[in-house]
Amino acid sequence: MLKKTTFAILLVVATCAISHAQQGESKRPSPAAQAQCKFSGGKTITVNYSSPRMRGRKVFGELVPYGKVWRAGANEATTFITDESLITVEGTNIPAGSYTIFTVPNPDEWTVIINKHTKEWGIPYKYESEELARVPMSVTRLSSPVENFTISFDHTGGSCTMRMSWENTQASVEFTEMNTDLPVIGNNPK
Repeated sequence: MLKKTTFAILLVVATCAISHAQQGESKRPSPAAQAQCKFSGGKTITVNYSSPRMRGRKVFGELVPYGKVWRAGANEATTFITDESLITVEGTNIPAGSYTIFTVPNPDEWTVIINKHTKEWGIPYKYESEELARVPMSVTRLSSPVENFTISFDHTGGSCTMRMSWENTQASVEFTEMNTDLPVIGNNPK
């Protein structure tokens, strides 16, 4: 009888702990979000990130300092998963796989860092030796502010343009499916 009672109590405690952990993640001030782009052959790019809110704060240049590595979101580092080998407009080859992405924001230019180290909390950034590439991003000013940090994709033909929007800034980079019939010229140096 004592074994059954002990087991029942442990089961209740475990259920409560799991429920509390799941509830805690869903009530984060920067909730989980996902962006996805599907290529014509069914291959995809999936980005999982946490979406912080502006909440009246000055974001770029203050909350997110210029010239410093930023996790492109909040909480855990942003993940970038592709089941298709990709190439950027800069000529950088990105093999199919799972990566984390970080950015280095500046007023007129950003850099996206594609890193092979995964399951990362985010910052401090200490994985330079595992970088696959640093790729320039184009930056535009938005006419109206974006409250929630958002990553989205625009799909056109054989390319997906990833856009990161927050406050009054949008940074973007284009990825295309790698044409396996053509040779790769080289990777973008770090």
